[in-house]
Amino acid sequence: MSIKQLLDHNKNWAAEQNSRDPDYFNRLSKLQAPDYLWIGCSDSRVPANVITGLAPGEVFVHRNVANLVHPGDINLLSVLEYAVDALQVKHIIVCGHYGCGGIRAAVDGDQHGIIDHWLQPIRDIAEQNAGVLASFEDEEARQNRLCELTIEAQVQSLARTPIIRAARTRGFDIQIHGWVYGLSNGLLHDLHCCSGEHKHK
Repeated sequence: MSIKQLLDHNKNWAAEQNSRDPDYFNRLSKLQAPDYLWIGCSDSRVPANVITGLAPGEVFVHRNVANLVHPGDINLLSVLEYAVDALQVKHIIVCGHYGCGGIRAAVDGDQHGIIDHWLQPIRDIAEQNAGVLASFEDEEARQNRLCELTIEAQVQSLARTPIIRAARTRGFDIQIHGWVYGLSNGLLHDLHCCSGEHKHK
């Protein structure tokens, strides 16, 4: 598909939205007030709005390779601070997905360039859970479990950030959830590794 086709698709989409709901863009142009911050993988097959059935404006999104929470990632921390302090989101969802190329690249033993530095936390998690992962004979199952363990670790990393700690000190109970998405069936699964006082809201 060419760039011109993308622009044409946009024109058609905007016209269709206006036809269905003439006030759509006027409403959307107002201040956003989402309840959710989504921290997901950059993988093009996992669009937050689409798989959750949320409309534009209902979820604030940050994506990176393998949905990692690096404590020094100023991009993620800026998004997190804005979501917590300005938007006052109620829930943060860390969502990974089975069949993640970042998970695979982290442990395949090959050299991939700069991305190897980014993926180091996944290798650390794999080493810390070597016994658990070794119990899976199937490589795909082993990588899927590593994906889940990585998501769980990111939930805990988020909970330890000064941004979340400060918000909770102020009495703001932000729920952090760990989810995984199945590319083969389109379903989201709660890993039940939440952080927050009211974990099942």
